[in-house]
Amino acid sequence: MKLWGGRFQKETDRLVEDFHSSISFDQRLARQDIRGSIAHARMLGKQGIISPEEADKIITGLQSILADIEGGKVEFEIGAEDIHMNIEKLLTERIGDVGRKLHTARSRNDQVALDIRIYLKQEIREIEALLVNLQETLLEMAEKHLYTVMPGYTHLQRAQPITFGHHLMAYFQMFKRDIERMQDCFKRTDVMPLGSGALAGTTFHLDRQAVAAELDFSAISENSLDGVSDRDFAIEFCAAAAILMMHMSRFCEEIILWASAEFQFIELDDAYSTGSSIMPQKKNPDVAELIRGKTGRVYGDLMALLTVMKSLPLAYNKDMQEDKEALFDAIDTVKGCLLVFTPMVETMRVNREVMARAASGGFTNATEVADYLAKKGVPFRKAHEIVGRLVLGCLEKGKSLDQLTVAEYKEASPLIEEDIYDAINIEKCVAARKVSGGPAPEAVLESIKSGRAWLERLKNIAS
Repeated sequence: MKLWGGRFQKETDRLVEDFHSSISFDQRLARQDIRGSIAHARMLGKQGIISPEEADKIITGLQSILADIEGGKVEFEIGAEDIHMNIEKLLTERIGDVGRKLHTARSRNDQVALDIRIYLKQEIREIEALLVNLQETLLEMAEKHLYTVMPGYTHLQRAQPITFGHHLMAYFQMFKRDIERMQDCFKRTDVMPLGSGALAGTTFHLDRQAVAAELDFSAISENSLDGVSDRDFAIEFCAAAAILMMHMSRFCEEIILWASAEFQFIELDDAYSTGSSIMPQKKNPDVAELIRGKTGRVYGDLMALLTVMKSLPLAYNKDMQEDKEALFDAIDTVKGCLLVFTPMVETMRVNREVMARAASGGFTNATEVADYLAKKGVPFRKAHEIVGRLVLGCLEKGKSLDQLTVAEYKEASPLIEEDIYDAINIEKCVAARKVSGGPAPEAVLESIKSGRAWLERLKNIAS
């Protein structure tokens, strides 16, 4: 008989049992469920709601169940529906009727909300640690490539020269914001809902603060309806995860382009590439492509959760059982991608000479000529027009800007002198952009120092 079956006169149809059950996926919450139940039982005993001896017996039983689960000795039952009922059933079988007292002053509604929050808090911290590892890798690579000149792009057209170190630090800033979003999400996940009951709290005198302290929560939910029906924290996590995946996907897209014969900016390590079953010459960036593809999967998880929750009346509804698979998938996908993404980036070989040649082409130093004239008093819009005509002339003559003679420059503007060649030197173009946040090596080095200090503060807070 079901633990909730008192008012029913028929057994649940087998098809409904299979359809209704969530044990196939929520069994991963076993540790969190038992941890929450132990804290709840201890509080019940201290409050005199059950006897201290009964509480101790329940706690010992739960600990033995956890040991058996972790030892692979427990087979969960579909008929028991979910992880909560499976564990309660096992507990009652082991310690008798006293096991039935565990659910005093508690509902599965606040129980599952608690379990998910405990689980997600741990996963957020693990994702943060993976992101920190990635950030440290980017900082090391950026410092190594302070002077590696490459073209910067807009519209995927060569625009202005930058350095590879500067490019890497752009991603450092993206992933920094991802860590901050995870931290923000953690704050709203770090709220203990147990004690909300099914929706209206309980008549028992609970010590919710004691349970929150034992379970390492910084706050308790302030409204019982919201406590059981809120999944904002899960949606927020999926939103943060989707943005994180988008950042990885952008980086992967660039890696895929850079690894092509058309760019040849980088070569991926053999350990993070694959071949073709028919074309023996191929070296494919499959890891980067798969991360790019899995991004859509996490977007789907976010949309699934938003859609499940969009029209639910208060409080709990069975629809909310659908929260777990989407949340679990987003967590697994993000962690799996980060685990392979960081070493893929770390081990790729950078072709400095190819990058430098590319930076010298495509008139990436044209803006420097316009700035040169602007510094001599020419209105920038007029300078822009002059340089545009110079570029057009170069295209007609098959020349680059550094191949023009001073006489040809003076035809465009008498203000241009011999020092124009210094102004348009690619390395000097980059080095001159010392503005804070710019690509000059000294500016990038300051950014790296700032990034390291930020990571150090992050680690100190975590410890």
